[in-house]
Amino acid sequence: MRKALHLLGILDDVDIEWMARQGRVVRLNSGSVLVQEGHAIDSLYFLLDGELQVVIGTQNQHIATLLPGEIVGEISFVDSHTPSASVLATKHSQVLGITRDAISTKLAEDQGFATRFYYAIARFLADRLYVTVGRFGYGSARQDVDVDELDESTMDRIDLATVRFDKLLKRLSGQYQGPAAAAAAPVI
Repeated sequence: MRKALHLLGILDDVDIEWMARQGRVVRLNSGSVLVQEGHAIDSLYFLLDGELQVVIGTQNQHIATLLPGEIVGEISFVDSHTPSASVLATKHSQVLGITRDAISTKLAEDQGFATRFYYAIARFLADRLYVTVGRFGYGSARQDVDVDELDESTMDRIDLATVRFDKLLKRLSGQYQGPAAAAAAPVI
């Protein structure tokens, strides 16, 4: 959930409201492919409910498990390469998809949103790099200890992000159907 918390903690309430208006809820069956390795994606996704798995290669080597509040496809807004991994639903899931065109237009038209959006992406990519460097033995021993320690300002942002994620779910209540409905009415 860390990526979404960075983003939702840095964006403001008007940005979150825009995302809710622009996005559409997509329901996924267990086993559905949301992102295919090597194929361009047209949306940024927020996992609202369920569970996704990030895999690579023809053997679907497990890389990560994503839980509600995670973001999928953020790298595609920074980098022009196709995704280097696939993302599969491991349970009936629901995501909020916001198209690349909608986000690109918003980024071009709203300098404040663009600043907050790219700052949030930079923050969680820096966090990911920090963890990765430590995991491969290039960081200090202290680095692995500090991975889940957050400073006070980050904690405040995470508290705010949690409130904003709850507001987003409530705002989407007409589209988002909760965990039980996701299992009963999948679309993809």
